[in-house]
Amino acid sequence: MPKHLAQKETLKNVPDFVLLSKKQRSYKQRKFNLFREESEGYAKLIAELNQEISGNVTAKNILEIIKSLIGCFNLDPNRVLDVILESFECRPDHHQFFIPLLRSYMSDPKILCEVLGFKYCFYQTSTEEVTPKSLYLVTALMLQHSIIALDDIYCWYGLNQKFGLCEALLKVGDWTHAEQLTKKLPDHCMLEQHPVAWALCQLLHAVIEPVYRKHCLLAPQLLGDPVPPPGGSLAPKCANTFQELKEHAIPMMVALGTSMHYDPVLMYKVLRLTHAALTQNCSESQTPTPTDNNLYYEIITVMDDVILPSLSFMESNCCIAEQVWNILQLYPYNHRYCLYSRWKNDTYQNNAKLLRKRGDALKKMKSLMKRVSKENIKPVGRSIGKLTHASPGFLFDYMLIQIQMYDNLINPVVDSLKYLTSLSYDVLGYCLVESLASADRDRFKHDGTSISLWLQSLASFCGAIFKKYNIELTGLLQYVANQLKAQKSLDLLILKEIVQKMAGIEAAEEMTSEQLEAMAGGDLLKGEAGYFSQVRNTKKASQRLKEILSEHDLTVALCLLMAQQRYCVVYKETDKSHLKLVGKLYDQCQDTLVQFGTFLGSTMSMEDYINKFPSIHSMLSEFHIHADVAFFLARPTFSHAINAKYEVLRKADPNSKKMSLTAKHQKYCEAVKEIMDPIVLSVRPLHPLKVWEDISPQFLVSFWSLTMYDLFVPVESYQREVNKLKQLSLQVMDSKDTAVSKLKKEQERYTSLMEKLQEEKKKQQEHVEKVMVRLKQEKDSWFLSRSAKSAKNETITQFLQLCIFPRCTFTAADAMYCAKFVLTIHSLKTANFSTLLCYDRLFCDITYSVTSCTENEANRYGRFLCAMLETVMRWHAEKATFEKECSNYPGFVTKFRVSNQFSEATDHVGYENYRHVCHKWHYKITKAMVVCLDSKDYVQIRNALIILIKILPYFPVLSKLGQIIERKIEKVKDEEKNQRQDLFILATSYIGQLKAKAGTMIRENDFHQMGEKASKSAEINVAKLDTSSSTQPLTTSKQVNGEIKQEKDRSTEKHVAVEKTKESSSREGKERSERKSASRQQSETISLIKSGGGTIVIENKRDSTPGSSKEKQDKIKDKDYEGKEKASKKEERREENEREKRSKERKEEKAAQREERLALREASQREERVSQRDDRTYREERYIEMSSGNMKDDVRYNTGIERYYGGMDRAHYYPRDMPHDERDLSSLSNSSSGSAHHRSQEPPEVEREVKRRKLDGSSSSKVSIPVS
Repeated sequence: MPKHLAQKETLKNVPDFVLLSKKQRSYKQRKFNLFREESEGYAKLIAELNQEISGNVTAKNILEIIKSLIGCFNLDPNRVLDVILESFECRPDHHQFFIPLLRSYMSDPKILCEVLGFKYCFYQTSTEEVTPKSLYLVTALMLQHSIIALDDIYCWYGLNQKFGLCEALLKVGDWTHAEQLTKKLPDHCMLEQHPVAWALCQLLHAVIEPVYRKHCLLAPQLLGDPVPPPGGSLAPKCANTFQELKEHAIPMMVALGTSMHYDPVLMYKVLRLTHAALTQNCSESQTPTPTDNNLYYEIITVMDDVILPSLSFMESNCCIAEQVWNILQLYPYNHRYCLYSRWKNDTYQNNAKLLRKRGDALKKMKSLMKRVSKENIKPVGRSIGKLTHASPGFLFDYMLIQIQMYDNLINPVVDSLKYLTSLSYDVLGYCLVESLASADRDRFKHDGTSISLWLQSLASFCGAIFKKYNIELTGLLQYVANQLKAQKSLDLLILKEIVQKMAGIEAAEEMTSEQLEAMAGGDLLKGEAGYFSQVRNTKKASQRLKEILSEHDLTVALCLLMAQQRYCVVYKETDKSHLKLVGKLYDQCQDTLVQFGTFLGSTMSMEDYINKFPSIHSMLSEFHIHADVAFFLARPTFSHAINAKYEVLRKADPNSKKMSLTAKHQKYCEAVKEIMDPIVLSVRPLHPLKVWEDISPQFLVSFWSLTMYDLFVPVESYQREVNKLKQLSLQVMDSKDTAVSKLKKEQERYTSLMEKLQEEKKKQQEHVEKVMVRLKQEKDSWFLSRSAKSAKNETITQFLQLCIFPRCTFTAADAMYCAKFVLTIHSLKTANFSTLLCYDRLFCDITYSVTSCTENEANRYGRFLCAMLETVMRWHAEKATFEKECSNYPGFVTKFRVSNQFSEATDHVGYENYRHVCHKWHYKITKAMVVCLDSKDYVQIRNALIILIKILPYFPVLSKLGQIIERKIEKVKDEEKNQRQDLFILATSYIGQLKAKAGTMIRENDFHQMGEKASKSAEINVAKLDTSSSTQPLTTSKQVNGEIKQEKDRSTEKHVAVEKTKESSSREGKERSERKSASRQQSETISLIKSGGGTIVIENKRDSTPGSSKEKQDKIKDKDYEGKEKASKKEERREENEREKRSKERKEEKAAQREERLALREASQREERVSQRDDRTYREERYIEMSSGNMKDDVRYNTGIERYYGGMDRAHYYPRDMPHDERDLSSLSNSSSGSAHHRSQEPPEVEREVKRRKLDGSSSSKVSIPVS
């Protein structure tokens, strides 16, 4: 204190007579020192300041006494101030007395700060003395009462003294100055000090006490001691309402931050208060919203800044973690996941102590993960649980990284996580989504053809963890939906695993025949025998999954997005990807859609299903869903609506209890008509009117609305399961190690299952009977149009395009359904449906359909072909079976009348002719497989191998065809051994099975009856099929008019040509003698004529002029013989010339190749002409008239894969501009004589057609071509 100021203060209290002279007053300064001061004055001063404070002792009275003592004893005013402060330090509880005294004694706050600062400076320089807490407390009280200013005193403090002052401020309840002091230091610096944090915690206890007692009721024995309110009028106001809590307490909580972990009791109080604040206006089933509660977002702030970071410091406190979850579960998943993200990623980066905690916990986690195994699940699981109570986020990150690297850890880790808290489970769900969304690794393998293993492991872990533990799925399902919106289907792998594990519904393609048969039964049979793993303990998990989907409206969204994504995979998502990957992603999308739809149909109530899903018309027109998916999703609603309507009609009948079986069937048909008629009307605009001229909309709807459950009762599957349950029941009875009560319970369960299976079988049998009655009533209206306008006979083509091909590749069960439906149409004797033509279209050229399939579609298509071949070979095996199931059936009719389209057939295909047709189909399938196997294209070879494996029970059955296939497979196996391992494995698998079957194959003569001439021609054709690609190293490909022509080695071609010429010469002498016998053996030949009226006519043609016609034929034969001899000589000369040319031009490789191609074409033409002349007599009796042009039965194929995946519509097998009468039964007749395989497959010349018209006297408007 300046001396002149002290003097001024002293002189004010001295009487005038004591003043000195003017000179002394002006020029002489008086100094206070110990020589002048009297100690008695200080003693009296101390006695006055420390006396008992009573009613008469006031600050005003004491101030007057102090003034008198200063004047009487010449006391130094500064030392008097110091004595007053010392007395205040000793008695801080009497601040009501000292505060007014100080304010009256010294009105200048800066002088007070200087005196206090002198004290603090002394303790800063002293190494032995510590700043007393009483000094901090006095300073805090003076700041609280505004005697001094914080800015004035702040400069006198050292760092530790600032912490002490803040603690004192909080103890006296001066939150305002404490907050100001905290802000002057770096973040977390002040409140990380334990004394400071503890002082703030005690202040918070006092502030929240009233509202806590009011809203958080406790049992009487747990009330505890009440917390007194902070003393003084300047202390913070206690919160009595939630609004006051928001104003007074929440700012203190936010400032406290992570230091709340010092007081777990306070944290628990805060959690209970926030829970009460959130739920104050809500019922138990109602979720709080921001509009209902004004603390909604403030509580999120408290959670983010205070509770969750503080929890990281609290080791193994599961109670606090569960209480935190009680609050967080009231918020939607997106709010929670934001909190978890900040907690895991940001909070630790902003706090040094948390970083250290994180490092210690991570070190322990690494040690635990090294010891995880099946043998120590419990002890390791407990340790993992303790670690994750406090800081689960980054620990789960490390765990997921280990799982992605080592998939064998999945099961042990899943089992060891049973000791986690609910909060930890929810954080695990977030970590899974974050791992999927923010993965910086490539999601495909390095070759770009398959999904990475880490993603597959993560998907498998998701399915297992969500099934075993009650973790909310909303975030993960929404993530999958968002990925589908972004046209990314890769994460459907997650959904596939979740549905499979939680609902027990598999998306398996490799199902056995027994499983496929069981899938045609009821739900109980499907669960017992239709899946690889028994559906056990999935009821709760599947119900939980269904509820989550329903609550967040993800049911329909996911279905429609997956349906639309199937085509985005091909055209948008994978425009630059490998074709193998495109197929895998498409299959994954397709399989997941079917799996998800099956799950919804089995778990949702039909009322919910009908209410949630759009109508079939909306799916087709508004959402642009293809018919296969739309009917798949709507199919459960059809069955439910029909059954409900049937019950209504049945109960409305007065004789409902005594109703006959026929009447019940009639009621069922009425219900079907009433329900399905609107559906029929809704599908009519989907296709042009031309389509409905060949098939009716009712047929289309019937085909797509039915399933195998409606057509077939798997009696054997039901019996197998019943027998299996009986065996299990007997084993239980014989068991001696199990308790009697448990044995009895198991026995009752098996008995109940058997009764339910029997009841289910009986119910299905009744249902199938009703469906068959319905189909019998509908069948006459399915195929109507037989007018001249429809002469091209597109009925079968439309049936294949719109029904068979889209559905037979949809699922394995649908593949079996398609085969069963074709057989059902045949068995019902449906008018105007040619079973033979349908089978012929399916078997004669499968190259396109094989090429355009994905891997799973190839499996399904193979199953379909296998089922179709099973029927074909069953009819082929026994004449009695053929006569029973095919004779007198419209599907085998060979003549229809124009006048009456429903007239009875007058002629049918015989058994032997049918066996010839079967031979042709086997040959055509072999030819298509050879083309695919020789293509060098990955997709074609893979699909051909898959289909060959699927149809192996019924193809090949001919030893020669089997040998051809075997050689081709061996060649593929050798070529792919060190190249494409998956093709090598497929080829190895098939070749082993084929060799095992070799002993059961038969010769061609045993397969069908054939004459000597037919046998030789068939051998030539098979040899041609075999040699077409057996010399592959010398074979090249050339595209001519859209075809792939195989160019063979010239020496091989010449050898075959010479052999054929010799054979034809030797046969010529026998021709005349064999002609009569051959005509007798083949008295009936099938020819097919397309008349102008648009009907199919199959006639029996015999020789009408045996005299003159035979003479003409002999003359023609003689000319042919001479021509053949000339051709033979020309061929020999050509061979010599060719040898000379090849020896001269061998060095010029390119020129030689051009000559080879030219020679190949010439030799091929000569060979075809020789073969045509050789069979002239048969062509005169057997021909086909085609009004729209010539049929080209040769394989039209392009090895460029873009043609099938880019330029060709997968939904249509034949191009729309292709004349569909090309594939009539004409192609069947050529096998009836066994000579089909060596015919020319090129269109005849115009001159030959003119001659043929003259010979037969046919109309000039008809064009006939040789049978191929």
